[in-house]
Amino acid sequence: MYHISIISSSIRTGRKSHAVALYLQHFLNENKLATVEILDLASYNFPIFEAPLKHQTNPSFDALEFKNKIIQSNGVIVVTPEYNGSLPASLKNAIDLLYEEWHRKPVAFSTVSSGDFGGLQALTQLQFIFWKIRAWTFTANFPVSRVQEKFDDYGVPTNKQETDAFAEIFIDEFMKCIESSKK
Repeated sequence: MYHISIISSSIRTGRKSHAVALYLQHFLNENKLATVEILDLASYNFPIFEAPLKHQTNPSFDALEFKNKIIQSNGVIVVTPEYNGSLPASLKNAIDLLYEEWHRKPVAFSTVSSGDFGGLQALTQLQFIFWKIRAWTFTANFPVSRVQEKFDDYGVPTNKQETDAFAEIFIDEFMKCIESSKK
């Protein structure tokens, strides 16, 4: 069984994207598709980026732990809101801490917004960033528009049947990507 890490990237008070991370964790667990761990950037308290982890003389315990969890993951799902047409600084900070660790790592995206477009501008930027650092991304994604209407704070969707059907397609494609990366 594969191990998936879900990065919950928002560190804002009252964040809604974390509910989507919880939902995806529940979905993977309920369907016994993988072991899952949420890497909640709100709990890491990374310093503002000064240098990649490999160039830091005294890296924090949190940064080393994050690195090891990424290495141990067969794939990573990034769940992020779109802030002002982009991704949160907390996520870019965490991505930039690592480099070799992302190489050939299967990475999938779930972008979230309170509006109608489901974070598609953040998705475009994430695809480019992860391509640039040589991660393996793919075109299937899990955008969530009007997140405040579609999930409660615990990750329970308001329309479970519809959300599960959409998640099934997304996760199936992601698992195929992970499988292909092992060949």
